[in-house]
Amino acid sequence: MTIKSVIQGTGSYLPSKILTNADLEKIVDTSDEWIFQRTGIRQRHVVSEGETTSTLAIEAARRALEASGLNAEDIDGVIVATTTPDLTFPSVAVHVQEALGLPANMAFDIQAVCTGFVYAISTAHSFLQTGQAKNILVIGAETMSRILDWTDRTTCVLFGDGAGAVVLSAVEGEKEDRGIISTHLYADGRKKGILCTSGGVSKTQDAGMIEMQGRDVFKYAVKLMHDVVDESLSENGYTGADLDWLVPHQANVRIISATADKLGLPMEKVVMTVSKHGNTSAASIPLALDQAVRAGQIQRNQLILLEALGGGLTWGATLLRF
Repeated sequence: MTIKSVIQGTGSYLPSKILTNADLEKIVDTSDEWIFQRTGIRQRHVVSEGETTSTLAIEAARRALEASGLNAEDIDGVIVATTTPDLTFPSVAVHVQEALGLPANMAFDIQAVCTGFVYAISTAHSFLQTGQAKNILVIGAETMSRILDWTDRTTCVLFGDGAGAVVLSAVEGEKEDRGIISTHLYADGRKKGILCTSGGVSKTQDAGMIEMQGRDVFKYAVKLMHDVVDESLSENGYTGADLDWLVPHQANVRIISATADKLGLPMEKVVMTVSKHGNTSAASIPLALDQAVRAGQIQRNQLILLEALGGGLTWGATLLRF
């Protein structure tokens, strides 16, 4: 018997306020047709006054915990992937810990932008495999609307707010049983300038706003996503035909379609939420995962691949049997 890192429950949460492409037409030089043709996005959710990243993370975590069948006292740690924390410190993770009444165990944030959830679930997997924890809440939560330049039509149309979460547990099982099969993480700081913010606490004493060289991001995303997905499958003796579902970072429908095409994977096997959510950065994969689970698309024991690319550049993938 081996220890498997198994997703026991999923949850997500979206703020109630919806910003459509038609709404954006009133505040920036753009159109619904222009946005949809280039990105596949029709609308996105954005926070209202008083809502924060922690607000979203807490609700997503609560729903994942309920779905897992576990209690608060069973949770040994909280890992939150976010680029938009409420405060410089303390972490979003400790806000979640307090709000849900979790025990005084580890709680911390991870920052790898859109790849953050893949980094976070890989980190949690390591804690479970070494016996340092049995059940960990892994959350991706963002309020990207708070770092957007609403006069820049190349970026403000892309992003939205939301949170998704899973409870990852250490379970005894055989190699072929449910659980994480492998994780693959990368970063290349030489390309950090093509997707970044204009400021930060140490440099400008503010959060800055998103700046992006879209053509370069698209070029690297298609190549690097294909490479890491191919690596995840080939190293474990699988091909694209073996996958039940691809759950990609929801950045742009053209990037997602190009990745699926390179894999020879029909779009019917790709979970897509980008049209409704936009790019929610670290929240996009767990949001999409939870929605597919609750819709009855993703079933127990199916082979699932999570993959993302974000600022850094960072990219990565997690292959698992759900």
